Amino acid sequence: MSGLYASLNASVGALSAQSRAVETAGKNLANVNNPSYARQRVILGSLGTIHTAQGPESMGITALAVEQLRDALLDKQVSREISQTAAYFAEQQAYHRAEASLGQNIDGTQNASGTSSTTANGVAAALDDFFSAFQSLAANPTDAGQRQTLLQTTSILTDRIRLADQRLAQVGSDLDAQIADDVSTTNRLLASIAELNGQIARLEINRPGSAADLRDQRQANLELLAAKMPIDLRISASGQTQLFSRDTTGADVLLVDGLHVAGPINFTGATLTGGAAAATLALSSGALQGSLTARDSGVQAIRSSLDQLSAQLVTAVNSAYNPTGLTGNFFQPTGTTAATLAVASGVTAATLKASDGGAAGDNSVALAIGQLANKKFSVAAGDVLTGTLGGYFSTAVSNLGQAIAGVTARVTDQSNIEQLVRAQRDAVSGVSLDEETADLLKYQRAFQASSRFFNTIDSLLDTVVNRLGV
Repeated sequence: MSGLYASLNASVGALSAQSRAVETAGKNLANVNNPSYARQRVILGSLGTIHTAQGPESMGITALAVEQLRDALLDKQVSREISQTAAYFAEQQAYHRAEASLGQNIDGTQNASGTSSTTANGVAAALDDFFSAFQSLAANPTDAGQRQTLLQTTSILTDRIRLADQRLAQVGSDLDAQIADDVSTTNRLLASIAELNGQIARLEINRPGSAADLRDQRQANLELLAAKMPIDLRISASGQTQLFSRDTTGADVLLVDGLHVAGPINFTGATLTGGAAAATLALSSGALQGSLTARDSGVQAIRSSLDQLSAQLVTAVNSAYNPTGLTGNFFQPTGTTAATLAVASGVTAATLKASDGGAAGDNSVALAIGQLANKKFSVAAGDVLTGTLGGYFSTAVSNLGQAIAGVTARVTDQSNIEQLVRAQRDAVSGVSLDEETADLLKYQRAFQASSRFFNTIDSLLDTVVNRLGV
């Protein structure tokens, strides 16, 4: 009798263990399209052996634990690659917005002159039209139509330069708003990760590693956080999960310590701070760094180029238009930035000068201004910029075009690297339909076999208990 009862108990344990395995395989299959899910596996083991009058007897099997198949090193590597991809992508998007702000498409490839080619519109085309209009006026200095065309062309140039500067300024403001929004998201993720750390710690007091679903949620949040800024995940000596960043000296900045956020991330407009001491962070990747790099490098550089172009244009044109300094300027002399560039208030089609007090057919002023298109300026000689006006702007645009081409190539390369690393992790943690289906069939067969064994033992017990005495 004891043998039959022991076998019955063993069959019950087998049914329970195989049932748990079927449930786990089904859960894996249900999450096959969940990128944050790491597949799980039931660890089956023996309950041990006891000594009986008939000799050693097995107590059967049981589901010892459900193991989550994760590789911590691969998880860290995926987070690093996500962070780098996000930085390049944010920078690329900012440069494309800057390109649109100039009102022209930029070809990142260089032509024979070493500059990037652009479409026939925007500031570059308006600058060429401006000097061409003065050359046309020099050919017909008394023609009222040429004068009107010149003023219209000048208006187009000043409008395009001012509008480009306004749009670039708006791109900078948009990047500030994007950074502020990313900082808010980052702080929410830090708080969520700290809360998950507390939940995991409470559930795993007696069963380490058992809070698999919560660990999946935390890893998903860690990867979302990595897309905003680089993080370093560590486990302290006491078993606490900690997140670190780095400051400008390379020292660690503690952001999360177990279930506590050490200090929020703040954006001051120029830098990012974080941690209990509000240390200035030195980010190497992440969308925050990408946006800051684009704002302070590419976007600001092209705005500075527009300012320098405007300053040199005003100085050079006014010097040629008003050589004596007594007969009035063509541009407002105070409008030496892209935002303030404007034609002097007294310049109209009737008052526009082709010469500085010369005869009716004198074209000396118009000719001098038209020739400025090919004049080479030099900072060494006291000018604002070096090179021709058109060449200087073309170089500035070329630099932006090369920045766009470079970051686009980096986005492509980095995306490929990220996909390779993700594939390596999926080989460990990802759910395979074929593998899980095979496991499901295997555990189903094992459950059916255990059921038959249970029915057999139950039938034997029924015979022993109810029929032997008849």
